[in-house]
Amino acid sequence: MLCNLLNSLVKSERIQTTLIRAKELQKIADKAVTLAKKNTTASITQLSKLVKSDREEVITKLLKEIGPRFANREGGYTRIIKLGFRRGDAAPTALIEYLSADETAKKKAKKAPKAEAKAAEAPVAEAPAEAKAEEPTA
Repeated sequence: MLCNLLNSLVKSERIQTTLIRAKELQKIADKAVTLAKKNTTASITQLSKLVKSDREEVITKLLKEIGPRFANREGGYTRIIKLGFRRGDAAPTALIEYLSADETAKKKAKKAPKAEAKAAEAPVAEAPAEAKAEEPTA
C-alpha cells in the first residue's frame, strides 16, 4: 500500500490520504529523494526495491526532476497539511506534497540575512555597554 502511495506521490507530487498514512509515507518519500540525490548505481537499485510498479516512470522522475530540485537541501522534502475529517468514517485526512523549488530557495534566502544581521548587530550592542562601564570610573 505504501509503495502505491509513493508511486502516486511521485507522479502527481501531491496526494490526499489519511493522516496516519501520510506520516508513514513521509518517511519513505524522504528516503526516496535522498537516494535519488545520490544518483549512483547502488541508490538506483535501492530505489527499485522501494518502487514496485511503474518502476521506469517513477525512478526516472525521481532521478531527473525531484532529486536535482533538492540537491542543496539536507532533509524535509515533503510537507503534510491537515485537512479535517473524512465524511464517511471521520478519519483525519491530510495532503502530502513535495516542496517546490521556489520554497527551497526562499528558506535559504531567509536564513542567510538573519545570520548576517545578527553578526552585524552584535558588535554594535557590545560597544555602548563598554562605554557606559568606563564613564562612572572616570
